[in-house]
Amino acid sequence: MTNPRLEAFRKMVEKTPGNALARFGLANEAIKAGDHALAEEQLRAYLSMYDDEGNGWMRLGDALTALGRPAEAREAYAKGVEAAERFGHSGMASELRERLGE
Repeated sequence: MTNPRLEAFRKMVEKTPGNALARFGLANEAIKAGDHALAEEQLRAYLSMYDDEGNGWMRLGDALTALGRPAEAREAYAKGVEAAERFGHSGMASELRERLGE
């Protein structure tokens, strides 16, 4: 069975590949569907075009963890801590530090 939200975001990204928020939405739907490879692809694209405040880095780390790539996940979490602190999101930074085991 196809996921209508996943397909809607996929079409948005196809229509406007430079739409960072559409890519973030597609990544979130991919995570919900268990498609962590698609989530990684879309989150990397999103993060290359948008100054994320930490949440995107956390989701990327989670996707990489699910894909069995813990070293890359740690890098993503560390970048998320930096971003969260830069934007003054101490709660997000703390959540990311927990994932790092700090």
